[in-house]
Amino acid sequence: MGRRHIKVVKNLGLHLVGICDPSDESLRLANKEHGVPAENHYKDMNTMFEKTQPEIVIIATTAPTHCDYTCKAAECGAKYILCEKPMAVSLAECDQMLETCNQNGTQLAINHQMRFMEQYTKPKTIINSQAFGGLSSVTVVCGNFGMSMNGLHYFEMFHYMTDELPDKVSAWLSKDPLSNPRGVQFEDHAGSIRLITASGKRFYMEIGADQGHGMLVVYTGSHGRLVVDELAGKMDLVVREEQFRDLPTTRYGMPWIETSIKIEPAEVIAPSMAVLKSLLEGNNPPTGEDGRLAISVLVGAYESHEHNHTPIQIDEHLPRQRVFPWA
Repeated sequence: MGRRHIKVVKNLGLHLVGICDPSDESLRLANKEHGVPAENHYKDMNTMFEKTQPEIVIIATTAPTHCDYTCKAAECGAKYILCEKPMAVSLAECDQMLETCNQNGTQLAINHQMRFMEQYTKPKTIINSQAFGGLSSVTVVCGNFGMSMNGLHYFEMFHYMTDELPDKVSAWLSKDPLSNPRGVQFEDHAGSIRLITASGKRFYMEIGADQGHGMLVVYTGSHGRLVVDELAGKMDLVVREEQFRDLPTTRYGMPWIETSIKIEPAEVIAPSMAVLKSLLEGNNPPTGEDGRLAISVLVGAYESHEHNHTPIQIDEHLPRQRVFPWA
């Protein structure tokens, strides 16, 4: 992901003053793939900050180092920081990152990209239309991609789609943790999630360990249904014919209008570029507070699973100091 961010930086026409990685192989590949010369390579972050004094820092390491690196970058004078998700491995670390950035006048964004992707911007317009009748629920059915690896993106997406805070979360996590190619020290879980807002909007995610294909999202409203196949790049929209939209929802078999819409299939670089651009321009980036909210949902999910799947309030009573093995 770090090498993808090099492409993002170059696409935006920014001046790359340094890259830092303890791996010789990663630095070699950065040179081979993107022409980053050896004089811009660093193995120690403090040395890089001292010599380059960057205005913008992108942190694409694994989650246990996000807090330390973000705080050091802010203290060294970075004006903008884009940090990969998961934001941190505890709520306490999230709070430390936010506090340090605020104290140093640093703008922090977390690379939650969905608010800039066509498969979410178009649905948001559709679900808020009079023809659709507003959003009632979102259901995500996907292959097994892990709660912290990709599930977090969908928590932030639900917040973006509803413009509401999630209120309670219930979870059923897989019995066995998922191994992670980034290291044996990292763990994730598959499973099922239910979120609800205070107004009653619902979110469901089913990413069981026995599911091996696809990324499908279903949006429902009082008049319609929108099904988005994110990998295939298509949306299928069904809405009631206009003369039947005042009838109650129990009349679910009313005549309908069906529309198929092509969208850009999911990818990584263009949305990451949009996040960084929005951060630099101050144009609705996914902030550190947004990243913390997604972590809060994930912490609440673990708490729910461990307490007989009881709905957990997403509030200040969540365990702040508990550290999780996310990558």
